[in-house]
Amino acid sequence: MEIYKQFFDLTDQIVLITGASKGLGKGMAEAFAAAGAKVFLISRNEKQLQENVSAILSRGSRASFFAGDVNNIDFVHQVVNEIREKETRIDVLINNAGVVFPKKAFDISVEDWDSTIETNLKSVFFFSQTAAQVMKERSAGRIINISSIMGAVGDISLSTYCASKGGVMQLTKALALEWAKYNIQVNAIGPGYVETDMNHDAFKDEHFRNYILNKTPLRRLGTIDEIAGAALFLASPVAAYITGQTIFVDGGWTAQ
Repeated sequence: MEIYKQFFDLTDQIVLITGASKGLGKGMAEAFAAAGAKVFLISRNEKQLQENVSAILSRGSRASFFAGDVNNIDFVHQVVNEIREKETRIDVLINNAGVVFPKKAFDISVEDWDSTIETNLKSVFFFSQTAAQVMKERSAGRIINISSIMGAVGDISLSTYCASKGGVMQLTKALALEWAKYNIQVNAIGPGYVETDMNHDAFKDEHFRNYILNKTPLRRLGTIDEIAGAALFLASPVAAYITGQTIFVDGGWTAQ
């Protein structure tokens, strides 16, 4: 964990991370805390959030949490307003909350579609909108949206997921242009295949695992730390001239 602070010192930065109970969100929370930031973890899973925050605090870092649904605009306003009152600012927002329902296009229900778009795209916009109003007051802020390689390429049984993540990439560009005058940088990360709680069961299938490995030029899965490293970079001073971009951390998948 010390390596994070060695390369990316984010001491006293106020960082919000959605979808932070497990997987990429949990890993990014640990990385930002290790880099010196005060991290606010956001998710519906209160029990897991408590465990994550306790683990971060035990290492001497700072963290707190809000348990609730990012699709509930009242909850979003509550989180941002409370942090604004306590900390006076928000330096970094990471929109990481996401869902995926792998289904053939003919089998997708209205509920599947709405749930995917609501969590993966709508919540990204409204959390960004709310947090950016606080960032605007100080003319400073970073927003990092977690998209996916599936925002740039298609795949079978992932039509709703691809649509939502492609939307995140385009939203990132639009917000970056609109909020540049406030010195708010908006970027995205497009992870390739990283084994997390969301896809752990899928990777138990040896055929599927080998298919992914063979299709990835580096012939391996990514790690949560590698995604966290990209997020730290985008939040750091060395990325001050980067906005409106999606950085793919995918082992070469989208280069094909």
